[in-house]
Amino acid sequence: MSSTSQKHKDFVAEPMGEKSVMALAGIGDVLGKRLEEKGFDKAYVVLGQFLVLKKDEELFRDWLKDTCGANAKQQGDCYGCLREWCDSFL
Repeated sequence: MSSTSQKHKDFVAEPMGEKSVMALAGIGDVLGKRLEEKGFDKAYVVLGQFLVLKKDEELFRDWLKDTCGANAKQQGDCYGCLREWCDSFL
């Protein structure tokens, strides 16, 4: 895996609280708006979906692609961010 972004590092450094979905690595304004339109307005709502999918990378990547059109890099960045956050806080 390539080095993580500053956004990733910032996200996994602390509890998620009420962070916007756009705080997740790999999720910018465009994907964030698409997720918000489907009810995924907070990072913890996306985390819930991640957990429902049992932290399975392939299932989560497919869900992200189908839900907001994320490309492979965006899928991987978001998955890695949530996986690392879970490893630290769950």
